[in-house]
Amino acid sequence: MNIEKYFEKSGEVRAQALAENLWLKYLVETDNIYVNAERVDSMVNISGRETIEYVMRTLDILDEDKKGNALPHVNGKQEDRLPEDKVTGDELPLLNDQEYEIIQEVLKWSEVAKGGTSKERKEWLRKGYLLDIHNEGSAEIYREAGRDTGKVNELIYLLIKTHGLIGQAIRGEVPVANNRILREALSMLEPDSIHRILKVLNHCIIAAVDPAIWDVVKEEVCACIDRILQGDDTEYSAEYRLGRLLPDAKPDEEDLAFFEQKVFPGHELWYFSSALASFDMKQIVKILDKAMQRQAMEEIRHINFKPLADSLYYDYEGRKHINVYKKRIIEKYLRDDSIQNVELTAEVVHNTLYIDFKFTKVCEKLIDFCVEAERCGMLTFEKSIVVLYDMFGFRKDAFDRLNNEDKYLSTMNDTAASTKNTIIEYVVGDRVADVGSGGGILLDKLEERYPDKQITGTDIASNVIDELNLKRQREGHHWNVCVHNFVDGPMQEQQDSIIFSSILHEIYSYTEGPNGKFDLQSVYHALKNAYDSLRVGGRLIIRDGIKTDSRERRMLRFKSSYGYDFFENYCKDFQGLNDLPEAEKVISRDRDTLTVVGDVNFLREFLYTFTWGSESYAHEVQEQFGYMTIEEFRSFFESLNMKIIRLDSFFEQGYQDNLSKYVDVLDENGAPVDYPDSNCILVVEKTE
Repeated sequence: MNIEKYFEKSGEVRAQALAENLWLKYLVETDNIYVNAERVDSMVNISGRETIEYVMRTLDILDEDKKGNALPHVNGKQEDRLPEDKVTGDELPLLNDQEYEIIQEVLKWSEVAKGGTSKERKEWLRKGYLLDIHNEGSAEIYREAGRDTGKVNELIYLLIKTHGLIGQAIRGEVPVANNRILREALSMLEPDSIHRILKVLNHCIIAAVDPAIWDVVKEEVCACIDRILQGDDTEYSAEYRLGRLLPDAKPDEEDLAFFEQKVFPGHELWYFSSALASFDMKQIVKILDKAMQRQAMEEIRHINFKPLADSLYYDYEGRKHINVYKKRIIEKYLRDDSIQNVELTAEVVHNTLYIDFKFTKVCEKLIDFCVEAERCGMLTFEKSIVVLYDMFGFRKDAFDRLNNEDKYLSTMNDTAASTKNTIIEYVVGDRVADVGSGGGILLDKLEERYPDKQITGTDIASNVIDELNLKRQREGHHWNVCVHNFVDGPMQEQQDSIIFSSILHEIYSYTEGPNGKFDLQSVYHALKNAYDSLRVGGRLIIRDGIKTDSRERRMLRFKSSYGYDFFENYCKDFQGLNDLPEAEKVISRDRDTLTVVGDVNFLREFLYTFTWGSESYAHEVQEQFGYMTIEEFRSFFESLNMKIIRLDSFFEQGYQDNLSKYVDVLDENGAPVDYPDSNCILVVEKTE
C-alpha cells in the first residue's frame, strides 16, 4: 500500500481500511511521534508519519524480495538463480507463499507499540507493555489482538518480539544471546524455512532504514543468523561492540573493562549512539556509572537513552544540530557534579532504566535564550551568548565558539585552501608542526604531500583538539595533535619546519600580557619560542594578515543598510589598532549614502572581519588581522640572524569575491581602487 495514496483516500475508504487492518489503525491514528533523532536530518521536518512510512518501506522491500529481485539481471532478464561461481551463502532466498505471509504479518505489527491513541497507549502501559522497547511491546499488542494460538501465529509473535535484535547485536547494542529464543522457531517450521524467513526479514528491517547499511552488514547478518540457529551464542568482544556503537571513540583498557564487566553482560543499550556520539568515552563512562549506581541493576535489562537523544538536538540553519548549550552544561557537570545547574536522572520503569539530564529552570531559560539568539542572528545577542556562558563557566575555554564551531572550522578550511598549497612547498626536514591547526585542512595537505614525515598539529583550544582527534580517528590520518601555546614556551621535541598559518594574529589579539591584549611582545615571544624549537637549518613558515605601511584613507560604499549597520557595531566593539588615534580611524560616515571614510588599516580590519558574517562576529571583532608590516617582520627576523627565503604580501582574491556583493572599495574621492593587501607569506631559516 502506498501511504501517500492512502492519505489521499476519502474518509469512508480510509475508515474501511482501518477497520480491516488493526495494525494500520494503530500506526495511523496516533498522536505519538516516535523518531530516532539519529535517522533524521532536520527536526522541524519530522511529520509524525515516520513510523508508518518506515513500515510501508519494509513491506515494499518484501514485495521486491518475493519477486526474487535480489537476484541479478542479465541482458534485462531476471536470472532464476545465481551462477555457481557467485554463490556465497548469503544471498537472499526466494520465498514460498507461507513464508511471505509470515514476514508480511511480522512487518505490519512490529512497530505498533510506537502508535496508538493516548487512551490506547495508557492502557497498554497499565498492562505492563514496554512501549519504548517496541519489539517487546508490539509482540504483546499483536497477541492481545486475538490472534489464533497455532504454531504460525506463535512464530509471528516470536519474530515480532525479536524484531531487529540481530541487527542490534551486530551494532553492539544487545548481547548476541538475546537472540537465542529464535531457536524455538525451529520447532514451528522446517529449519530451511526459518533460515529463509530470518534472512529476508532482516533485509527488510535494515534496508528500509538505509539500503547502504544492508550492503555493508548483509554477510555478517546472515552469518549471525546461521550461528544463532546452530546454538552458537558466542558474544562479540567489548572492543568490537564499542567500535560499532561509537566508531570515532578510542576506549582505553579501563573503559573496555567497565563495559565488559558492568554494561554488556546483562543489559541492552537503546538509542545509545544517538544520544552519546558527541561525548568522549570518559564522559560516557561517567554518565553510565553514575546512572547505574543509583539503581539496583540486577532486574534491569534495558538502558534507554531516548529521552536524552530527543532533547539533545535542535535545528540550526535547517539542519539537525547538537544543542551545544545543553552539552556544555552537561560537560561541566561531568567534570564537577557539585554544580546545581543540572542533574543526571535515572528512572526505572518495569525493567528499563531511562537516562536523561534535568536542568534547573534558570538553565532551561538560558539554553532557550541562546538557541533563539543564535537563530535571530543579532550581533548583540551573539556576544551575549559568550558573556553568559563565561559567567556560568560553561565554555571549555576562551576559544570555544559554541554554536558555530564546526561551521567556522569548515569555512576556515575553504577560505585558506589556496595559499596553503603554496606554503607547504617550503617545508624541509622530517618533523613538521602546524601551529593552530583549526579545521585540519593543512594537516591533511601536509600528510598528502609528505606521507613519510612526522606531522604534529597544535592548538590552544581544547575543543579544537577534540574535533581534530575525532577527524583523525574517523578518517584514518596518521598525523597527531596536542595542546600547546608557543607564547608559553618551545615544543618539547625539536622540529624541522614550523608553520604559523593564520594564527599569529590570534596570538596578538587574545594573549593577555603585562600591557594587555594587542601587544606585539606576545608575537615576539611566540616566534622566539618557535625559533628555539627549530633545529639548525629548520624553517619558520608564516601565512597571516599583514598591516599596510601607508596612512592613506579609503571610502566604503555599502550596498544595503545591513553592511552599514555592521560597520556601526564594529566601530563600537573593535578594540584593536590602539596605536591609531580614534579620530583617524573614521573620518566621516553618511547613512543616507551608506558611505564611510577612514584610515586604510582600520577599514582593512573591518573588511576582513565583515567577510566572516554575523555568525562569527562576536569572535572575529576581537581580532586584529594585520599587526606588523613587511618591514617590521624583516627587522625582527634579522635580529635573530635568520635567513630570509621569502617575505612578501598579497591580496587573497576570495575576499573580494565575497565582499564585492556587499560593498565597494573606493579612494576618498569616490574612485574605485584595489583592496589593500590582506595576507603575507614569510619563510625564514635558522642558520645557527
